[in-house]
Amino acid sequence: MVTTPLPLNTEFLFRMALQAGTPQMAAAGPGQELRVIPVTGGSFEGPSLRGEVVPGTTADWLRVEPDGTAHMDVRLVMRTDKGQHFYMHYSGVRTGPPAVLAQLGRGEAVDASAYYFRVAIRFETSEPELTWLNRVLAVGVGQRPPTGPTYDVYVVR
Repeated sequence: MVTTPLPLNTEFLFRMALQAGTPQMAAAGPGQELRVIPVTGGSFEGPSLRGEVVPGTTADWLRVEPDGTAHMDVRLVMRTDKGQHFYMHYSGVRTGPPAVLAQLGRGEAVDASAYYFRVAIRFETSEPELTWLNRVLAVGVGQRPPTGPTYDVYVVR
């Protein structure tokens, strides 16, 4: 039996900034609203991986609770600066005090320390130099400036 918690080691992979289009209201479910939000572009840059989001292939199926808590389900196709492609899927939660969530809902700038915004990430690719992405999990710490969601992405080692 392990009595000492095992460490969780992470390594910074990249910062990703997304541009989002107009939300498409898809449906209202029991106690929540579903919005399909197209991702119209974006970029990512880190120590060894950089490139852009492929527009027209990406969206966020965002479920929003009455209190403003958001549950993301995002699927992205990414292209590196070397022309390699990989798929990125993440789910996550953005929540905080009602007044802060209302500010975010209005597109206002809010300090990222005022709310919780975390995502769990998986990758898929057949690019030989990037297949290591298929075998790792990643986590992201998000923020929501008026320009669009921004994430610092870390590989869990």
